[in-house]
Amino acid sequence: MALMMNVSYLSAQNPNVTVTGTVEDVMGPVIGASVVEKGVPSNGCITDIDGNFSLKVKQNATLVISFVGYKTVEIPLKGQRTVKVTLQEDTEMLDEVVVVGYGTMRKKDLTGAVVQINPGKIADSNPTSVQDVLRGTPGLQIGYDASAKGSGASIQLRGKNSLGTDASPLIVLDGMAFYGELSEINPDDIGQIDVLKDASSAAIYGAKAAAGVIIITTKKGKQGKPVINVSANLAINQKAAYRDYYNASGYIRYRQDWYKMYYTYAQGDDGLYGYYRATNDKGKLAYPEGYYDDPRNMNQQEQDAWASNLGASGLGAAEGESMLSLFARRLEMNNSPLVFNNFLAGNTFDWYDSTFRTGINQDYNASISGATDKINYYLSAGYMDNEGAVQGNEYHAFRSNMKINAKITDWLEVGANVNFQDRSDGDIQVSLGSNYWDNNMLRNSPYASMYSEDGGYEQYPMSGTPTNGGYNYYFDRQYYDLEKGYTVLNTIFNAKLTLPLGFTYQFNAAPRLQWFYDRYFMSADLPNSSAADRGVNRGWSKNFDWNLNNTITWDRTFADTHHFTVTLVQEAEEHRYWSDNIQARNITPSDALGLHYTNGANKEQSSFSTNDTHYTAASYLGRLFYSYGDRYMFTGTFRRDGYAGFGAKNPWGNFGSVGLGWTVSNEKFMESTQNWLDMLKLRASWGTNGNREFGDVYKTLANLNLGGTGMVYVNNGTSTVVNPLYMAVSYTHLTLPTN
Repeated sequence: MALMMNVSYLSAQNPNVTVTGTVEDVMGPVIGASVVEKGVPSNGCITDIDGNFSLKVKQNATLVISFVGYKTVEIPLKGQRTVKVTLQEDTEMLDEVVVVGYGTMRKKDLTGAVVQINPGKIADSNPTSVQDVLRGTPGLQIGYDASAKGSGASIQLRGKNSLGTDASPLIVLDGMAFYGELSEINPDDIGQIDVLKDASSAAIYGAKAAAGVIIITTKKGKQGKPVINVSANLAINQKAAYRDYYNASGYIRYRQDWYKMYYTYAQGDDGLYGYYRATNDKGKLAYPEGYYDDPRNMNQQEQDAWASNLGASGLGAAEGESMLSLFARRLEMNNSPLVFNNFLAGNTFDWYDSTFRTGINQDYNASISGATDKINYYLSAGYMDNEGAVQGNEYHAFRSNMKINAKITDWLEVGANVNFQDRSDGDIQVSLGSNYWDNNMLRNSPYASMYSEDGGYEQYPMSGTPTNGGYNYYFDRQYYDLEKGYTVLNTIFNAKLTLPLGFTYQFNAAPRLQWFYDRYFMSADLPNSSAADRGVNRGWSKNFDWNLNNTITWDRTFADTHHFTVTLVQEAEEHRYWSDNIQARNITPSDALGLHYTNGANKEQSSFSTNDTHYTAASYLGRLFYSYGDRYMFTGTFRRDGYAGFGAKNPWGNFGSVGLGWTVSNEKFMESTQNWLDMLKLRASWGTNGNREFGDVYKTLANLNLGGTGMVYVNNGTSTVVNPLYMAVSYTHLTLPTN
């Protein structure tokens, strides 16, 4: 039994430093080597064309440097700011098996570009998401997701691949296409990842492979006693960078500068522009120099002169008024009464601190695995409870996985992989709206009031009234409720027959069920709320997807020289989606019933929507691999894809690839290099991929005779005009309408 606990945090006593270095091998610079801070998988980079890198890390960090085909190196910095690393080839890795789609191959037999992420890297990086596992892989660009969920980061392989779509790499989980979110896969359950990078290796997946393919293989048990693993990961989630906002003194200086610029900046008699040169319509100086200066920095005599020198347009002190009050009025702070009063009283509030927080991320996992001659099993369960850096941003998820394979006879194996997840998928967080009219607490003055006189939250922290009122998330939050999340069941069932003469047959079926709920409530008790906003939402949706494939493989070697592998596959898939949504507005919801009070509205106060989507796909493919004497390799593939979204005229697409490999180091004339050269291999490949990720499959229901210069397609009963150029660039198969 192994118990692991990892705690990560940022500390002022361990500041970040910039480390530079060079990564080489015996031949020179290594381009694209991964450099990652150990224990922080999100902090990494790759080496440039000269093998150089620069990375900001903690002062006493350890660098993990890796590249495909080389041994991974760990470099404890121990105060170093410059490092030079020489990588050593890992010849044992060349015999390792990689997953290439509908089968496996030895690394040294590959004719396409495949990158393998082994279990060692996964365990060392302590990832919290699949994106963390992939981060630092050559050729992959992984974005960042600052939310509590943290797994919505974008993935690009070889950069942008389409002008009109945002297709992501195809995810293949344990041999089957995976159509869920990556958050459904627990990184703790991943045993190996293989990335098909080039067109030739990805062509085996045809129309699905335009953005590349990422093949994830989950863990399985090992022979021996059952192994129990328990891990607890704790991390602190802090805002990395955000625009700083003024403190109290900065806020006053900002208002001074603004009003001085707005009211006093003008052209003087000398023809030059400057402050305190603006005049009224009679040519008199509008405001005297120093009009917006802070009287707290003046002596009594200077204050008296400042208060009495009004210019043509200025304000003077009222009877009995303090200098501070006059200063605040000149800055028009009296337009927001609470701000005005708090300024005079010296009361301030840190809205920045109330918007952001130090979130605690918790990730707990437990697994048991083992294997005998007849059965192999891996069972796991995990719970994640994350707090985002923005107040109110929460994420909770329970994940479990069961993977069992049983050898029934010498020629029959069956297996099942069942993955379950129940997760929240959103909460009501502090608004950070960027438009002027959007709610944003950071726009509140530091002299605004969080709390009212009775000790509760102040609804309008700037003025106490809706006019110039500001925004207080904590007041509004008392009157809102939200329940939103998913329940997902991913399954894979398989059977494998070992037949005579090197033949094997495998059947895989992967049904997937997903339930989504969205329940929202806004109380009518929210003061000054709009009737059009008060009410409830009730929404749900269901997805049912399935795909299956039948695979026949023939693998034979003749005369210890000629190695053939032939793979034939038939595939089919179906996707169904149903949704119903009810919104009730302009009602007085019952706080007791909350989001359940939809029946409090009539037809005129309610809106209803429903959707039902159905599409299918089918594929046939073949692959031939031939190797002669472990020196010359050939791989050829052909795939024919049919898809409901391609349209009636061209419902099928054809995709192929050819790859050649020559292991030069195995030639007799290279024997003299074996003492210093482990492997030298030349590869050349060509392949075609398609792109069916154009979102709404009903865009293909187009009528070229309508819409003038546009194409018209049916969308939920309405006609929408689409720019044909946009569609022509993005969707090569959309040529004629379907029935």
